[in-house]
Amino acid sequence: MDSTLINIECVDEIADAAGRKAEVAAITEAAMRGEISDYKESLRQRVALLKGVPVSALQEVLEQRLQFNPGAQQLVSSCQQAGLRTLLVSGGFTYFTDAVCARLGIEESRSNVLEVVDGRLTGRLVDQPWGDICDGQEKRRMLLQTCERLGLSAQQAIAVGDGANDLPMMGVAGLSVAYHAKPKVREQAHVAIETGGLDRLLELFES
Repeated sequence: MDSTLINIECVDEIADAAGRKAEVAAITEAAMRGEISDYKESLRQRVALLKGVPVSALQEVLEQRLQFNPGAQQLVSSCQQAGLRTLLVSGGFTYFTDAVCARLGIEESRSNVLEVVDGRLTGRLVDQPWGDICDGQEKRRMLLQTCERLGLSAQQAIAVGDGANDLPMMGVAGLSVAYHAKPKVREQAHVAIETGGLDRLLELFES
């Protein structure tokens, strides 16, 4: 979701409310470039820096800063019209993925839950029935489980991402797409979109 379907890294924008955007953004950038091997620990570090941020700050990010990247709505709607099932797997947070799924009509999602007490973030994440944090391995697992449930091969799946934590998922998909991605991701993807919007992916199927 972050920097792929939408124009921001939500964790960085929340950190702005705590006056710690530069500190958190530096960790995010290193994680997305694949310079931090333990994504879960990098996310825990960033979330810990959000302690005390009011939920109202998340709402402000959602309403005032979050926008869809060019072509996102057209790509999702075109895929759905063609009978594809859409799935959003994110290392971000349910506060935002739920809203994005609702706006785009995406059927399923998996992401992380921020713990809130008395209207403020505690700096911790909430464990979920499937595990603790949606990292690269969880994204891969979710893609494979969804394909299996639908009676499909992973070779029939398309995975789009921009950061190193997308690589495990992209590695098992029949078509992997790097969208304005980090160098490590561009190198390993089947297709890279460097200019224009997400809807450029549709050009592959129109030719």
